Amino acid sequence: MTSRLAACFVLICTVWASSGFSEAQDRPNVVVVITDDQGYGDLSCHGNPVLKTPGIDQLYNESVRLVDYHVAPTCSPTRAALQSGHWTNRTGVWHTIMGRSMLRENEPTIGEVFSDAGYATGMFGKWHLGDNYPFRPEDRGYTEVLRHGGGGVGQTPDYWDNAYFDGSYWHNGKPEAVNGYCTDVFFDYAKQFIKTQKAAKKPFLAYISTNAPHGPLHCPEEFSKPYIGKHGSKVGNFFGMIANIDANVSKLRAFLDDEGLTDNTIFIFTTDNGTATGAGVFNSEMRGRKGSEYDGGHRVPFFVHWPNGNLKTAMDVEPITHAVDVLPTLMDLCHVTSSKERNFDGKSIASLLRGKPDTNTDWDNRILVTDSQRVKDPIMWKSSSVMTSKWRLVNGKELYDIHSDPGQKNDVAKAYPGEVRRLRDFYQGWWEEIEPSFKNATSIYLGHPKSNPARLTSHDWITTGSTPWNQGHIRKGVDNEKSTGFWYVNVHSAGTYEVELRRWPEEANLAINSGLKPGAPVPGARAYRETPGREFSTLDTAHVEIFGKKHSSSFDQDDVKAKFRIELPTGKTKLTASFTGPEDQSVGAYYAYITRVEN
Repeated sequence: MTSRLAACFVLICTVWASSGFSEAQDRPNVVVVITDDQGYGDLSCHGNPVLKTPGIDQLYNESVRLVDYHVAPTCSPTRAALQSGHWTNRTGVWHTIMGRSMLRENEPTIGEVFSDAGYATGMFGKWHLGDNYPFRPEDRGYTEVLRHGGGGVGQTPDYWDNAYFDGSYWHNGKPEAVNGYCTDVFFDYAKQFIKTQKAAKKPFLAYISTNAPHGPLHCPEEFSKPYIGKHGSKVGNFFGMIANIDANVSKLRAFLDDEGLTDNTIFIFTTDNGTATGAGVFNSEMRGRKGSEYDGGHRVPFFVHWPNGNLKTAMDVEPITHAVDVLPTLMDLCHVTSSKERNFDGKSIASLLRGKPDTNTDWDNRILVTDSQRVKDPIMWKSSSVMTSKWRLVNGKELYDIHSDPGQKNDVAKAYPGEVRRLRDFYQGWWEEIEPSFKNATSIYLGHPKSNPARLTSHDWITTGSTPWNQGHIRKGVDNEKSTGFWYVNVHSAGTYEVELRRWPEEANLAINSGLKPGAPVPGARAYRETPGREFSTLDTAHVEIFGKKHSSSFDQDDVKAKFRIELPTGKTKLTASFTGPEDQSVGAYYAYITRVEN
């Protein structure tokens, strides 16, 4: 045995010994199901008068429920907090696009911590924390991965022309064709993963992160049909997507029963932000929706079921909790330690789940922060809520007593200046602590052995203009002075690099100037691929700027790419790429493939 393997063996044995579990198969398994854009009120167990979710309702009736659990008001920031146990802004993730959705490489993840502890770790569905090394789930501790690109099926980093049904997803880093509706596929792959780990007698962590019910609202008609007639296509498909999730949750729980895994599996159901579409039907008396600093934007469901851990009886946990608590809590429940020193912003709420609150924490006066930045660089107080179990300080000015005023209609800031001051002081200290980290921009690696070539897309442009974050934008082909941006990159190894610039992704194999007919529709809303692809007849020159040096190359009308061969040093820099034609016509190179070549 090599010294490195021996060290790893000792580390794993040390973690197992510290866990209190004598055999690997005795340690609890973990299943986390997190859905996208489904709010607190988008469940019949929470009182929705229209939507029916019998499967999740059953889980609700058999679970410990966090009734005051908060996340970020949008997708990537919530996932960053949940995965790392750190405030979203500290992790570098405060937006869903523009290079601000990539989880810094020094941040821990649930996958990394549990993989280091000897667990098999699987990630299925929506990652939305980076599509390049070192940000992908396969780079961050997940040993089995099936995911779409970007923040949703059909977004710019995703496989070309995906639209919720069939298509291709990235399976352990390589595109793989699939059949069926996206949510069904992600749950099915998760079940295959779980079955494999059971056969191997290895504890597992399965992170199932659906892109549904995020728009565009595509849904199998059997699930949308009961709702469309009375509530229209938009709400009908949204509720249908949730009904499909509900069916998959039921099937997964039945599968765990059949495999004899239910009793020793920690099963969590939660969502990533407030409702995107259901607020007009039912919003649990909350103000706001996805993106909002009011509770409707960030208070979401969280249910935990674990029979062997005596978490199987309906019980509500009242104190305020947050996504930053998830990782430290799972480590506590599973007796998992980390090989690295971790200072989490969250804390274990295991004692709350067990109904025996830790007396070392003043849970009633615990202060938490959430905000919705969605800008290039964070802005103090922007769309923020400073929260305790009783109070909400919104945008540093408005104060609400959430117990007597759950709808946040009556601002009582003038009546309680002491509370305003206390919460403002906390936020000031919180901001001052994390602000220095904002300058640590995430950079996509070029020339790294684990990702060569690197595939860059306009989803991650840093820009002050419009970001082409979905494939409909690529098809439209906007051409103006704000139609491009730059990527932060980190050249891993000095050497010769081939840079290929494309307007269309490699799998589309279309000429830079080529137009494209609309793609096939799918049930539900208009698909991104139904947008006609604009034809350009005059683009003839490609441009790259990296390390401050500009390179240009002409190309022919039928060329699918423009190629450069450039010598690059190591280090971090900016990369800009575009196509131009006569009369100052300019189009960003939406896709760039960059390969370090052997000399």
